Amino acid sequence: MRWFKGSLRSSIYGLLGNPVAPTDSVLDEGTEDIREAMLALLGEDGTRRFANVTRRVRYANDVQALWYLRGDVMAALAATQGEASARGKVQQVTNMFQGLLPGSLNSRPSPLRG
Repeated sequence: MRWFKGSLRSSIYGLLGNPVAPTDSVLDEGTEDIREAMLALLGEDGTRRFANVTRRVRYANDVQALWYLRGDVMAALAATQGEASARGKVQQVTNMFQGLLPGSLNSRPSPLRG
């Protein structure tokens, strides 16, 4: 079964424009680092106030799931710390995804930033 998972992942990365998929160990380690960083951003108060977001981050299956949870983390941080602060902190986590996602999932520069 492990062979199938790796082969399927390589196929998906190839289709999405990133011909070289990260190794399983790099992907697993990076995913856990990102998960810990997201939970650290929420902090103790945020984990209590936003239990649903915390639970979704804690139990996300893979790096792609964490990628899509950035918006939820951003909303939780914006509610407690303000949008400007939240945007900067989430950007630091976004940078951690470099090399772990298929090319089509990487963020693009925003036209709103001048």
